[in-house]
This record gives sequence, structure tokens and C-alpha cells, in this order.
Amino acid sequence: MRAWKNRLQRGREDRKRKLAAVSAGVACAVLFLTGCHGSKGLSAFAVPESFDETRNYEITFWAKNDTNKTQTAIYQKAITDFEGIYPNIRVNLRLYTNYGDIYNDVITNISTGTTPNVCITYPDHIATYLTGTNVVVPLDDLFADASYGLGGDQVRFDSVKEEEIVPQFLKECSFDDHYYALPYMRSTEACYVNKTYVEKLGYTLPETLTWDFVWEVSEAAMAQNADGTYKVNDQNVLIPFIDKSTDNMMIEMLKQKNAGYSTDSGEIQLFNDTTASLLDTIAEHVKTGAFSTFKISSYPANFLNAGQCIFAIDSTAGSTWMGTNAPLVDISSDALVDFETEVMTIPQFDPDNPQMISQGPSVCIFNKKDPQEVLASWLFTQYLLTNDVQTAYSETEGYVPVTSKAQESDQYQDYLSREGEDNSTYYDVKIKASRLLLDNVEHTFVTPVFNGSASLRDAAGQLIESVTKSVRRKQEIDDAYIDKLYSDVTSLYHLDQISSEQSSGKKELGPLPAESRILLGSLAVVWGLILLYLLLERLKKKKGYCSLRSQ
Repeated sequence: MRAWKNRLQRGREDRKRKLAAVSAGVACAVLFLTGCHGSKGLSAFAVPESFDETRNYEITFWAKNDTNKTQTAIYQKAITDFEGIYPNIRVNLRLYTNYGDIYNDVITNISTGTTPNVCITYPDHIATYLTGTNVVVPLDDLFADASYGLGGDQVRFDSVKEEEIVPQFLKECSFDDHYYALPYMRSTEACYVNKTYVEKLGYTLPETLTWDFVWEVSEAAMAQNADGTYKVNDQNVLIPFIDKSTDNMMIEMLKQKNAGYSTDSGEIQLFNDTTASLLDTIAEHVKTGAFSTFKISSYPANFLNAGQCIFAIDSTAGSTWMGTNAPLVDISSDALVDFETEVMTIPQFDPDNPQMISQGPSVCIFNKKDPQEVLASWLFTQYLLTNDVQTAYSETEGYVPVTSKAQESDQYQDYLSREGEDNSTYYDVKIKASRLLLDNVEHTFVTPVFNGSASLRDAAGQLIESVTKSVRRKQEIDDAYIDKLYSDVTSLYHLDQISSEQSSGKKELGPLPAESRILLGSLAVVWGLILLYLLLERLKKKKGYCSLRSQ
């Protein structure tokens, strides 16, 4: 009797699991039918005539932060201060460890209509978000609104004016003939140099680094002692030149050569003869051991601080990790080597016409059914560009404020003037890195933004990574290899699917084809019939069970 009851219970549990699975399948089918290809999306946002302050609003704010508690505190203070100004707006902060996770979650939430209100992300990613209908709010009308726009007379705090945003930084936020974001922080690539070792090798640092100089010194550093250690550091390990971001490396080299990368509309020009020539040069120095990359070796800062690297290229935002006295280190204290750190622009082909990339996170606003909620989000977004927030965040790493207003403020100028007072807030390498960008804003550029630009950027870096790996595996880098590499990278990143038609980031998917609608409808009917069958089977079993009990 007990065994019979156990079998009956197991049968019930099995049927429950089946029903749950079927229900999930039906739900997915319905979601696919209603929310995928044929969804109409939200209406285009229009700026309200006034902000309804009699209502309460709750907005979500997604931002990136890894382990920097100071940055977290800055976000929290900004939110507290803003809520003090606008007590009817509550801001909920969600922190991510990297921008890739933000991107993936946004893409997922677009399909479910649960995007955040305000998000710190990269313009390349925003271009992909725009493939949805009215997903991201174009900011042009908000910029210009006399009441609530930039510098608007109804904004309760000292709102920045459009002309006070550094044009070179704002440019990256403009694509498809609209502004879709505000810059939040900006950095550039810098070369952190072990000046002590350069001079030990008999060289003097030039005012501007050139590629010829970096390659020459790096090759000279490969000289070894009789015991196999390197003469310059008396260690068994040395990689004279390491680059953290090979995508930026390739993009910057092409820009300096005035060679193709892509057009503003998304036409891909990366796979050209200049690129091939640059890869040949890189291969030569990989072969001797003079060059490597972060993905293949490890963080440039670790090698630099251990005296195992001479030229380490990384973001100015990574300056707190660079140098003997760096406030952040990933190696043991006994592995640190004492040396003088110089912060210089990346190597150039033409030192009289330096070219360096400017990049960093920007802030976008996602559209909602309620225009008032969007306006509340816009007010908070503006607040992130106030002097207090911009200056405080810039002091944590080698970022610089995105507004001339904050850059020229007494608070920020005082920060810069205190270079070297300590090895934390006023760490000299960090402030030198910030000054590097401030002094070279006119020499910076941004890459075109379009749907697929993130993939093209990854592809640029992959070319260097692939060549570096192949050389280390003793492969020959000849014309046939380059042709195959171009083809493989094109396929890997689906670059053949990127066209100028897609580049606007606003390509509509259009209505679902009739054949597909019929197919999906049929599937939904089938799932419904299966569910009905299982329900009937359950009822029959239940009747049988009741009949047994009555006997």
C-alpha cells in the first residue's frame, strides 16, 4: 500500500514537472511572438512642457565599478546630494564589475522592456542598443530645452552648458545625426616608461616618443649576460614593450599613418596594405621577445613594477597601478624595483603631429512610457556633470573631467597643484597622466560609432593578438598568412554583415514575414494542444485515483 502511494506521489511530481516545462515553453512562444521581430516598441520621446514635481519618481542607475570603494562612495554621495535637491526623485544604484556585463544585461532587458533609466556605458554599445525602436532617448531636444536643458533656467542646480562640455569628448556621443549620450569621464592611452633603464641602456628620452625609438630601445634591452639574465635588469624575465589594449594600438597606428580604419557610416577599411605592414613590423619584434601583449603575457603594470618592462602602454585611468610607489599593485612588495617613472604620449610616427585616442564611459537615457520619468532621469544625468561629481571622480584615477567648467574649477586646479604630496590621492604618476590628456586634448581623436563598431574595434586588436601568438608558435608571417588572417577575423567578428545600411544604428527590423508568422502561430497552437492533453490526462488520473479510494 505504501509503495503504491509512493509511486502515485512520484507520478504527480513528474506530471508537475512536465506541466511546468510545457508552461514555460508556451510562455516563451508567446514572448517570441509578441516581443520579438514584430514589436512596435515605445513612442518617440517628447520633452514635457514642465516637470511635474507633485509626483514621486523612482529611477534606476547602472554604473561600472570594480573594487574602488572611493568611486562607489562618489556615486552614493552624488545620489544623496541629488535627492536632497529633488526629494521626489529616488535613484537606485546598481554596480557592475565591467562594461561587458552592463552591455549584455541591457541587451537582455531591451527584449523584456526592463531597461534601466540611466546607464553608464560606451558609445559603441549604445549604437547597438539603437537597433531597438525608440529604446535610447536622443538628447538633442533635451540639450536645447530652455527650462530643463543644459544650463536650463528651471534646473535646481548649477547645470553645465553645452559649450562647457569639451567638444572632443562630446563628439563621440554623436552618431546617426543625433546626440545619444553625455560623456562622463575621459582618458587616453599613455606610455609609462622606466626612465632609469632607458638611461642605463645609453639612451635619452626624447620630448615625444617615436615608434622607431621604442623599437630600438626595446631591441637593445634584449642583450643578455653570460648566465642568461638580461643586462639591463639582471633578471631572467624581460619584455621591454607591452601594450594593454591592442585594439587601441592598431587604431592609433593607422590614424598616425593616415590609413583606413572605417568611415563614419560604417564602411570597413581596416584590412589594407598599411595594416599588413604594421603587422610585419610587430611580428619582427615579437620574434626577438621585445614585444608582447596583455592578453598573452599579463598586465603591463606588473612587469613594469617588477623591473621586467621598459615601455608599458595602458590607459591614463590605469595610472594608480604604475610605478614603484603605485597605490595599487598586484605583485609582492619584495618584487618591486625602484625606478623613475615617466608618463609620455604613446609612440608616434610623426612627433610634430601627434595622434592619440580619447575614450571613456558615457551616460545614456533609456526611453519609458512616461515622459515625466524620462525627464527625471535627464535631470539626474545632468547632475553627473556638475563640478563636484566630475572633480571627485577624476581624483580617484587618471580620468579628467569632461567639462571645461570642472577642469578650470578651483577644486580641480588645487588637486593638480598638489602633485606628489602623497602616494594616494596626489600620487605623482596619476596626476602626470591626467595632465598628459589635458595638455593634448587637441591631439586626440575618437573612432566612428555605428552598429558594429564594437566588433570592428575587437577585430583590430585581434589582428595583433593573432600575429603575436603565431610568431611565438614559430609560424611564418607572409602574404598568404595575412590574407588568411584577414579572412578569419572578418568571419570571426561577422564584419561582412556590417554595411553602411546598418551603420546608422536605426535599421528597423520591419514586420515579421507571413510565412514566419504562420509557422510560429502553428507552434503556439501545438504547444497549446500539448498542454490541454496533459491537463486532460491529469484529470483522468485524478478520477481514477478517486475511484480507487471509493472501492
